[in-house]
Amino acid sequence: MTEGRNSVLSPTVVAAIDDLELSARLVVEGMRTGGNRSPFHGYSTEFRQHRPYRAGDDLKYLDWKLFARSDRLYTRQFRETTNVPVMLVIDASASMNFPEGVSKFRYAAVVAAALAYVASDQGNAVGLMTMAGSALRYVPARGGHQHLRSVIAELDRLTPAGAWDPARVIDRAAQLLRRRGIVIVISDFYDDEEATQRALRRVTSHGHDVSVVQVLSPDETQFPESGQVEFVDLESGARRVTDAGAIAERYRAAMHGFVERTRAEAVHAGIDYVRMSIDVPPERALRDFLQRRGARHLAGHGHRPLTR
Repeated sequence: MTEGRNSVLSPTVVAAIDDLELSARLVVEGMRTGGNRSPFHGYSTEFRQHRPYRAGDDLKYLDWKLFARSDRLYTRQFRETTNVPVMLVIDASASMNFPEGVSKFRYAAVVAAALAYVASDQGNAVGLMTMAGSALRYVPARGGHQHLRSVIAELDRLTPAGAWDPARVIDRAAQLLRRRGIVIVISDFYDDEEATQRALRRVTSHGHDVSVVQVLSPDETQFPESGQVEFVDLESGARRVTDAGAIAERYRAAMHGFVERTRAEAVHAGIDYVRMSIDVPPERALRDFLQRRGARHLAGHGHRPLTR
């Protein structure tokens, strides 16, 4: 392992560490810089008190029910909080078990564990939602170091296999948050695009701050294959032999279109989007993601109103 303030652990080194908690801690320690605004700031509308109305107060905060009883105008005041529950949704389907070595799933697990570490360290509650077979696997959002270890241990127990139903998992993850929070979905998004995007929009419309992290490998985006190649669908087991050179151009165009649709749909719905390539050191990818989140909150775009 390299030393120094700007040392960066390669994806191969991070993935080779058996202890996921240690991997996450090393990634977080490598990306930390002092004085950064929390990327997990939120707010609540928890009622605090009434005070007499003053000229210039925002009329939307007037308590008309109290006015009807007392014939006096009062403004409602709310307590602002900066800690919010963070729900991590991770894709553990078989397509994430690619390529050999540093797989998309191992990279995603390290990123998710590091995100849990950062959020918990800042006083946020952290939870996890995924799917194994047809069953949902869920760790509720709670705070504290012991709970953080439970979240990371559950991540470490996951083995990518089969298919998953992202719309069901995303919807349920949001439903189980007790108040509006942050939902971060980590996946390659090789699933029903329309159903997934509808679920993401539903969660956003209910006031949650949603981010999607699309994890891909260079082999998927660049398609370096040549000659006769047998391709295997990791989820269905279907096999097909084809001339890689004959399909390379169409494949790259289709892949570019897929990634761009995923990004554009997210941005259009007001959802944070980031693509992470598994050949990029996780601390660098995570730092870029969190800095963008922190900058957005600093600019005052860190929340959306609830739909009534």
